[in-house]
This record gives sequence, structure tokens and C-alpha cells, in this order.
Amino acid sequence: MITRDEISILLDHPVYDGDGNKIGDAKHVFLDDASGRPEWVTVKTGMFGSSESFVPMRDAALVKDHLEVPYRKDKVKGAPNVDIDAGGHLSVDEEQRLYEYYGINWDSVLTDPGEHDRGTGTGTADTGTAGAAGAAGAAGAAARPGGAAGTPGAAGSAGHRAEARTGPRDDAMTRSEERMHVGVERRETGRARLRKYVVTEEVQQTVPVRHEEVRVEREPITEANRGEAMEGPEISEAEHEVTLHEERPVVTTETVPVERVRMTTEEKSEDTTVRGSVRKERIEAETEMDEESGRRGRDVPGKGRE
Repeated sequence: MITRDEISILLDHPVYDGDGNKIGDAKHVFLDDASGRPEWVTVKTGMFGSSESFVPMRDAALVKDHLEVPYRKDKVKGAPNVDIDAGGHLSVDEEQRLYEYYGINWDSVLTDPGEHDRGTGTGTADTGTAGAAGAAGAAGAAARPGGAAGTPGAAGSAGHRAEARTGPRDDAMTRSEERMHVGVERRETGRARLRKYVVTEEVQQTVPVRHEEVRVEREPITEANRGEAMEGPEISEAEHEVTLHEERPVVTTETVPVERVRMTTEEKSEDTTVRGSVRKERIEAETEMDEESGRRGRDVPGKGRE
């Protein structure tokens, strides 16, 4: 259990989960109004510490220069949203909602023996709570303005938690605002594929072909061919045969590579306008005057509103 003396050590120091992952930095500690012991710590999480989550301190441990809590980072970041600036206290409903979120039985919180052991020693819940609250107020370690001073009325509930502060009291308000941070994510939009299949086409090509035809040539008998003509019997029958030829087209096919086809991706950039809503705090100054002056001031220029 973290003690009040260790609060100044853990503030603005890292907070880790049980797996050794950094959750964020401790920013505020809330004390139990009755016992005065630290009950809750707020942790700045998110990008640039843009959000603040409540974490119970009952099972937390201070290890060297950081705080360890038995809850995973995503569990802490998803904790119910509580207005930290709402008077410096957690209401009973807010605290019960947080305990239920972290799986802590609310009845065990109300009957925690540690609540009574830190009292004045009277042995009763109401007396011990009020006494411890008075001690916490006298020590000056508890609350924002209007915080721990009203603890006796809440003693029976054991539900109000006042924010712990170290050092002198600061009367200034902190004005905060949300800022939008836009990132990008890569997601799948579709798929493309190459598919090869076979088709049959009719092609036509003209090629020259040759063939032989019979032509009968006659020549008169001359002195030059008389010898050949007079060979053989004078009168006889005879045959002479000639073989004819022609060309015919012959079709064959061969497979040849003609091109290489591949798919590649190309990135294109374009500007997209992103719109969102952010919340901002505004601070107003309001002055109340007594009846004699008869004046009431609000939003003094240069002093009241940012």
C-alpha cells in the first residue's frame, strides 16, 4: 500500500502495468476523506498525454522511481471518464463505477478494515472516519479548493476521495483543451490477379504452290535430228511415260514466347480533409459585490476570460 509520504515521489513519474509496459505518468493522487490514505491515482495516457484515467492504488507498489499497478495498459485507458476538476472529489457513484470497472467488490471497499484502523481508536466507523478526516485536513495534504474540508458529512459513505497535493496551495485554475491528432492506417481495398487461359483462333495465310502439267512438243525432222528419228523399226507401237508432280501446303505449329506480363502496384497521393470535434475549457471571472455597492462584476476585460 502506498503511503502519504510517498505521494511526492510518484507524482509525475512513470506508471507501469504488471507486464512492464509503461501506461503513462502519474499526475494526481486522491486520498480517502476518512482514512487519509491514497486511494486513486490518475495517469496521463494517450498521445501527448491527451487523456487521464483513474487507477486504484490498493494493490499498487512503488518500485524505485516508478509505480506498478496490476492492470494492463488497455484496461487503464478504457476506464470510465471522470471529471477530475469537479471540486477535487470523487462522488460515491463515480467511485463505485470505477471499482466495478476494475473488478473490485464495492462491499469490500465499504467494509475494508483499513478504514477503521486509521481512525482515532474509538472502534466505530463514523468516529474513526471523522477523526481521520480532521487529521488529513490539519496536515494540509488533501484537496483542491472545497475538497477535504467537508469530510465529516461523508464519513458514513466512505466514498469521497480528495485529491492529494504536495507543496503550497495553488489558487489558479488550469484550462485544458483537446487537440486532434490525425494518423493514417493501411487497409486492404481489393485484390488483382493475372490469369492465363487458351483460346483458338482461325488464321489464314497464302503460300505459292507448284504443279507439273503435260505439254506435247512437236518438231520437224531436220538434218540435226534425222539420226535419232531413224533409229528403231520403221513401223511399230510404243509408249513413253512421264511422272507428274505438284506441291501441297503442309501446316505445323510451334510454340514461341512473345511477351512477359507482370503486375506491379503504384502508390498515388491525394489530400483528404478530416473533420472532428474537440472540446475546450473556458474560464470566466465572476465578482459578487455587497448590497451597499450595488454592483456585480463578470468577465472583467483582460482578467476574467481566456
